[in-house]
Amino acid sequence: MPNIADNTAQRPTIGSRRRAENEGLLQEIASFCRGAGMAESTFGRRAVNDGKFVARLRFGGRVTTHTAERVRVFIARHSGDPTPSETSDPVRSAPIAPMFALFSSMLGAGRPTTDGQRKETIPMKVATRSVGEPAPKTAKPAGRQGAPVAAEGGEPNFRFYDNRQKYLLFVNTCAEKWVVAQRIELELALIRPRPPAMRVFDAGVGDGTVLTRVLRTMHDRMPTVPFYIVGKEISLEDVRLALEKMPDRFYEHPATVLVMTNMYYAEAPWLHPRTLAAQSGLEWHEVALKGSTSSQFERQITDLQPFLAEKWTAKISKTTGGLAYERPVVLVIYREDHKLLLDAVRPKQGAVHADFDLVIASQPYRARSPVEFKATKVIAPLARALGPGGRLVGFHSHGHDPGLEIIQCIWPGENPFTTDRHQLLKATKQALGVDARGLNFNTYADKRSIYQYEMHTLPSEISSSIGTSTLMAAWNAAVYVAQIDDERLATVMGNPRYLEATREVLQKHGKLWFLNESYVIWRNRFDR
Repeated sequence: MPNIADNTAQRPTIGSRRRAENEGLLQEIASFCRGAGMAESTFGRRAVNDGKFVARLRFGGRVTTHTAERVRVFIARHSGDPTPSETSDPVRSAPIAPMFALFSSMLGAGRPTTDGQRKETIPMKVATRSVGEPAPKTAKPAGRQGAPVAAEGGEPNFRFYDNRQKYLLFVNTCAEKWVVAQRIELELALIRPRPPAMRVFDAGVGDGTVLTRVLRTMHDRMPTVPFYIVGKEISLEDVRLALEKMPDRFYEHPATVLVMTNMYYAEAPWLHPRTLAAQSGLEWHEVALKGSTSSQFERQITDLQPFLAEKWTAKISKTTGGLAYERPVVLVIYREDHKLLLDAVRPKQGAVHADFDLVIASQPYRARSPVEFKATKVIAPLARALGPGGRLVGFHSHGHDPGLEIIQCIWPGENPFTTDRHQLLKATKQALGVDARGLNFNTYADKRSIYQYEMHTLPSEISSSIGTSTLMAAWNAAVYVAQIDDERLATVMGNPRYLEATREVLQKHGKLWFLNESYVIWRNRFDR
């Protein structure tokens, strides 16, 4: 009699088949990333608009056939000969201690391997092409951060904010979000909302920390006033993180309409794309939350994940190197039991006006961008969206702090903070032209405008021997704020000098802090 148990044991399980499929896809991705000099988080963002895709895949996450096909199409489109040069990666060729290797991979440097491992690794041929099909284009390494180098065909190959590990580590180890929210709360005392709602626009929601804190303060000050909140965010992962924080807001303040969109700064306040092609492809989705508890709201918001994964897709802009939407999306969320009350507040497709009482512009542009770009493409459209008495509160990095001191120990003379608030508001006023009438541009004195935020550390961590994790968190914060790209990081992280410089600065100052500066644009209350 055949041994049934043995036959059953030999039959591959669904889990083992999935692991095998994931392993094959991981090998293709790893081979491509080595050849293109691309971080895995950047690959995930560019291929499927998910910076954690490769990490989820490595830990056995489910991958649909559609997603796998998108990955392989991306690899085929961007890969030529994926075989890396033995000497092209200074981090791989340098001996690095295991702890340095772990944090280096988190901060965007290449993953170190031994010589034996390199010889055993055989890059896979990941795509084929039919006769007559043009050969795929080979991505070139990115250049310095001020001017991203475009790949063949004009596609820029560098995006600083693609590295999600840097961003998430910075957000969780530094108090910038807390301090920004506190500065915005000071402006709330000067705002007099007009019926039918208090209207707020967040020009870059991020993980939702600032917006959530501001909403709590707004409820404390105006518990019975309806809220109309519009958040602009291109990143799918940030939208997920922000929405996770919202169920409690809908419970505490039921008269809330929350709108999330991926449109450009000149489009998002009005929820209206500029081009006819984008208008015809607009995805407008409304969700009326049922129930009355935060747990019920959380489940319904979580159910939006498949919709977001399918619709909230992005591509690399050929002109700016930044992320751009593939199709414009508007997601409107409110409580069903307040639908009638909020009828005049809820946006109606094709008939949306801006007239915001508060516009939050926290780090909405890269520090190294030209001042004309910052003014014309970002701040001027947001200023136009202000209603009577509305206030735009802007924040950006100032420099002249221990964080920049760390950077200049490694790259002498480095200073990405070339535009101050005075230059920015002057350029914005020029960009607005006649629209600047009725607007007031306040740069304030340095004592009021410039403020500091710190990295979270215990006094004992700095006064005694500083641990590696604290040093790495400080180094990450410094390179994140200074917006140093992965290619430049890879050239220095093979040598522990960057940790020594970080330790010296921390011991010199006793802590690590950064300086931001703020500015306000406000419209006259009786304008319009």
